[in-house]
Amino acid sequence: MTAPEQAPSPAGTAAGPSHGLRIFAGWLVTSLIADWAIWFVWGPHLPPGTMSSAAVNQQFDIKVMAVMAAPVMLLVLIYFGYALVVWRQREGDEEDGPPLHGNRRVQGIWVTATTVVVLSLAAFGWVELATANGAGAGEGPSPIWKPGGNVLQVQVIAQQWRFTYRYPQFGGFETSELRLPVGQAVQFNVTSLDVIHSFWAYQLGVKADANPGVNNVAFTKPLHLGQVTVRCAELCGLWHGAMFDYGKVMPVSAFQAWASATRTHLAAITAMLPPYATTYDPTVIPNINKAMAKAGITGANGYYYPPQDPTQP
Repeated sequence: MTAPEQAPSPAGTAAGPSHGLRIFAGWLVTSLIADWAIWFVWGPHLPPGTMSSAAVNQQFDIKVMAVMAAPVMLLVLIYFGYALVVWRQREGDEEDGPPLHGNRRVQGIWVTATTVVVLSLAAFGWVELATANGAGAGEGPSPIWKPGGNVLQVQVIAQQWRFTYRYPQFGGFETSELRLPVGQAVQFNVTSLDVIHSFWAYQLGVKADANPGVNNVAFTKPLHLGQVTVRCAELCGLWHGAMFDYGKVMPVSAFQAWASATRTHLAAITAMLPPYATTYDPTVIPNINKAMAKAGITGANGYYYPPQDPTQP
């Protein structure tokens, strides 16, 4: 007489593969590799570069967010790929899968982990915006953070379709050339004479809206010599695409020599300008136009058309 067959024990069922451990192990290894590559390989080449303090801070912010986001993305992709390979329907298998009624441990881990990530990013973003890291973003007329020490004032005046720059600490002359000294903190006071523009000095990590009647402040400190690309980042009319120029970060001695020479050269034109102010009343714009026309720079209600354009309205 043979012994009756016994049903498989629960222990036998539990001896199957630990899918959660497999997924976790694959996720952990790939996350460490990805975060290392982001921080040390990809990170140093992220925009906007390292030409100024604001640019360095923005590059750091992007690296931190990328390092935090990569493991989340990898978890979703690895789980999806594992499910496709391991839990796909086999040929001839037409049975329903086992009924699932939730897993409190998995749900608790997921809710806790995602909550920590979201709140950490929120706290990180708040701190970054409230300190020097957010200084290049144009924080209105009363920014939360201000640099100490000697700060160079540069007023950015946007107009259709050109940026001009006024230097109040050098007699208030206005020029179409953006020149900055390396190693010195700069305060940009950004405004407009006509419509809404946006001052975007890419390599400096500075981007501030230029609104008529509003002074929008942004800070940065140039750290390296070189050329700066300046563009308008707000659709402002017919020749918006041609509203760009190039600035330069110079040695301190070269900047001082340039500022002194330009101040002397433009003295007669500076006398025609209204007194320096963070914003300008529309009634004084015609006087600004006259001075700019005499300097060979048309703008505001006189408009500026690039010389390479075949049609000059």
